[in-house]
Amino acid sequence: MTVMASGLKTRVDYDDYQAIPPDGKRWELIDGEVHVTPAPSPVHQRLVLRLAQALQSHFQAPAEVFVAPIDVILTPFDVLQPDVVVATNPAQVSARGIEGPPFLVVEVLSPTTTVYDRTIKSQRYAVLGVPHYWIVDPATARVECYRAAGQTYLSVAGAAPNDTLTHPDFPGLAISLGTLFA
Repeated sequence: MTVMASGLKTRVDYDDYQAIPPDGKRWELIDGEVHVTPAPSPVHQRLVLRLAQALQSHFQAPAEVFVAPIDVILTPFDVLQPDVVVATNPAQVSARGIEGPPFLVVEVLSPTTTVYDRTIKSQRYAVLGVPHYWIVDPATARVECYRAAGQTYLSVAGAAPNDTLTHPDFPGLAISLGTLFA
């Protein structure tokens, strides 16, 4: 723990995070800084559930698909709540959440999170070793798929309205965007 001369913490850690009282908002830590966003809209939640169902149909045990709220604990100072998480290593699933970088995280954009999801969260996921990062954009009915390349992401797949999303790393995956965004 980093402490200033006055005794106040300069970075919030997982123990501090756990002490935040529930208030219907999504609290996250990124490099020890607290970020909070309002609860998602019904449109957002529909997309999350439809995508989670499609991913659950594709990924087989021991992989598991989770939806927010679930803590993804990447470091004591980085605790995020992606909209959808695919964990392929059962040892990462604990009573606290997903511990360590999951195989895939998905963020569904909303007006209050678009910049945050595309910059701060994306950068942190890449630096901390999350291999796959997807962005779902309800405003444009598009899905963007990224793969880690060092400490950044490269675009590897995407789909526009009424396309079928396929991915070079996931043979057999086919998600109809017409159904996803219906």
